[in-house]
Amino acid sequence: MLPDAIPAGGGLSNDLPRIDNARRVAPADARELSRLFLVRLRSLEEGTREYQYARNTLIEMNISLVNFAARRFRGRTGEGIDVEDIVQVGTIGLIKAIDRFDPDREVEFTTLALPYITGEIKRFFRDSTWAVHVPRRLQELRSELAKSQEALTEVFGRAPTVKELAEHLDLREADVIEGMVAANGYTSGSIDSATCSKPRASDGVEGRPLADTVGDLDPDMELFEDVHTLAPLLKSLGERDRQILALRFGQEMTQAEIGVELGISQMQVSRLLTRTLTRLRTGMLAS
Repeated sequence: MLPDAIPAGGGLSNDLPRIDNARRVAPADARELSRLFLVRLRSLEEGTREYQYARNTLIEMNISLVNFAARRFRGRTGEGIDVEDIVQVGTIGLIKAIDRFDPDREVEFTTLALPYITGEIKRFFRDSTWAVHVPRRLQELRSELAKSQEALTEVFGRAPTVKELAEHLDLREADVIEGMVAANGYTSGSIDSATCSKPRASDGVEGRPLADTVGDLDPDMELFEDVHTLAPLLKSLGERDRQILALRFGQEMTQAEIGVELGISQMQVSRLLTRTLTRLRTGMLAS
C-alpha cells in the first residue's frame, strides 16, 4: 500500500484514496495516482469538498515537477529573485495544467505540466527583471544608488547631487552617472506614456506623450532624394517628351487632351508616355 494512503473507505469519495501527506508520495506512485485523481476530477462538481480534495492532492503530489523545473533557473536568483518565488510561480503553471488536462487525449500529465510550469517561470523572469541587459556590477550599483538616494534625501530634505552620492558611496562621479544611466534599463515604458520635464502633480499638469518627442523619418527627405535623382534624367529627355510629362502631370491633362494640344493621336501619346516613364524608372533604379 502507498505510504499515507487510506483505501476508499477512509476517503472523501467512493473511488479516491485518502492521502494525508501527498508530498511524500514517491514520483512513480504519484504518476499512477495522478491519473486516477485527474479522471475523477473531471466528474466532480467544482467548488465541492470532494473537488477541492482531489485538486489540492494533485497539486501536492506533483509539486516535485515544479521543483525540478525551478532548478533550471536557480542560476538567475542573483537578479534579486528568491528560489521560493520561482517555485510559487511554477506552482501556478502546475495548477493551470491540472485544470486544463484532458484524460481522454491519453497524454501523460507530465508532458503537459512541464511546459506550463516552465512557461510561467519564464514569463515571471521576463516581467520582473531588467528590460535591457546590463552588467551585473551595474545591477548591484543600481540597488546601492537607490538606497543612498533615499537616505540622503532624508538628510538633506531634497534629492542628492551626483557629487554627494559619489562621496557617500566612495565612488567616482563617473561611476555614479553610469549606474544611474544603467538603471533606466530596469524597466521599459510605453512611448504613449506622458512625460513632463518638471512634473507638477499638485496642479494636475501632464506632459505630452513620449512618442511626440522621439525623432522620426521625414517623408519630405525621401521626396527630396527622388527629385534630386530625377532632375538629371529629365534633362536628358527630348523636348516633346518633357512637354508631354508637363502636360500630363503638371497640368493634369488627359491623354486625349494632350493629343489635341500636340496634334497627335491619343494612342501615340500613350506610347510616348509609357516609353518615357519606363526610361525614367529604369534610370532611378540604377542610381
